[in-house]
Amino acid sequence: MKVPPTTTALVPMFTRRFLYTLIIPLVIEQFLAVTIGMADTVMVASAGEISVSAISLVDSITILIVQLFAAFATGGAVVASQYLGRRDYASANSAAKQLLVLSLTVSTALLLLCIPFRRQIINFIFGSIEEGVLTKGSTYFLYILLSLPFLAAYNACAALFRSMGNSKVSLWVSVVMNLVNIGGNAYFIFVLQLGVVGAGLATLISRILGALIILVLIAGPNNQISIRNYRKLEWHWEMIKRILHIGIPNGVEGSVFQIGKLLVQGFIAAFGTASLAANAISGSVASFVNIPGGAIGLASITIIGQAIGAKKPEQAVHYAKKLILIAYLSMAFISIPVFFFAPQVVAIFNLSAEATNLASNVLRSAMIFTITFWPTAFSLPNFLRAAGDAKYTMGVSMFSMWFFRVGMSYFLAIILNWGIYGVWTGMYIDWVSRSIFFIHRFAKGKWKTIHVI
Repeated sequence: MKVPPTTTALVPMFTRRFLYTLIIPLVIEQFLAVTIGMADTVMVASAGEISVSAISLVDSITILIVQLFAAFATGGAVVASQYLGRRDYASANSAAKQLLVLSLTVSTALLLLCIPFRRQIINFIFGSIEEGVLTKGSTYFLYILLSLPFLAAYNACAALFRSMGNSKVSLWVSVVMNLVNIGGNAYFIFVLQLGVVGAGLATLISRILGALIILVLIAGPNNQISIRNYRKLEWHWEMIKRILHIGIPNGVEGSVFQIGKLLVQGFIAAFGTASLAANAISGSVASFVNIPGGAIGLASITIIGQAIGAKKPEQAVHYAKKLILIAYLSMAFISIPVFFFAPQVVAIFNLSAEATNLASNVLRSAMIFTITFWPTAFSLPNFLRAAGDAKYTMGVSMFSMWFFRVGMSYFLAIILNWGIYGVWTGMYIDWVSRSIFFIHRFAKGKWKTIHVI
């Protein structure tokens, strides 16, 4: 709950309790997403290698699409948060409705465009693959495409609840969706033996249910932001432009980042199975460590956005420093034990001796750079986006991704023959580069003068 406004600018806008109730559910939600995602993969694996390969290929494509919806959601949440900070609730509601209209329009357009050509899309992206994988991938892709409008609606409404400071709603709806997905997989794959059709059905049903629940909840009259009349979802271009001002740079940045990651993973494939396995395990463990930093980044949209909307840049600076400190402390709390017990952690995955040694070394180096550079490289830019400085973060991210993560990875791994160590070193250089640019931008303060609303 917010502290009542006073005449003293130094009085904090948010209580400590408010910060905890915003951040902790976000951490739990992301943790559940990773763990339940792993359980989902294990269940699907029972359908056979061809099915797993087909689902994996389609998931690689849908990650790019999900990035687009997440970008729109971020844009809408930033605009809504700034209006809430200004206490302009009518405009916040208008922004919320336009975010939903935009998300549903784009997702429906993608659905209609991609369904007839889904087989060709898979073939174009991945080249010549086995006929069985292509056929099953096309089948699974159909269900994923059908689920896009529901996923878009969920992402939009979840972002709006977070902009109000209520992250518990997205947590519980996410739990319901994931449990339905797991239960659906169990029934459709194990009982009915439907394979990729079962996996697709479970995903579709879980997203339909999640969208319906959160659309009912966002219509609640007690919400600061409420969308009550779904039959009157008009298109207001001026508000859409405000959302796209944040959403387009954020979407381009996220998509380019995913493409760069795919390219770098291609480098590792040249070093053999042990390197591929070591990279996969190191990345999975590192994703757990990064969860608090990711949650801080999401929370900052609400906190920094409302402070900027209230025209209190000094509050934005105050909370940005507090949030980055929380990110460092929470990530260090996880990183330090992982560093010391890296061999034991890797041993859980029962890899070969070579892969275990590679993964242990990579994981230890990752923990060192995580507790020194990850928060400023990935949490801090979200503070800038919340203020509307999305074009700058996009420019830095694209430059650093292609010049350092991709370019240096290729030079170190392929040219100098450092193997997997070269790829991860290139990634660390990328983190350092991002940190330098974002810290400089934050310190200079130009982000405080950008106008979104």
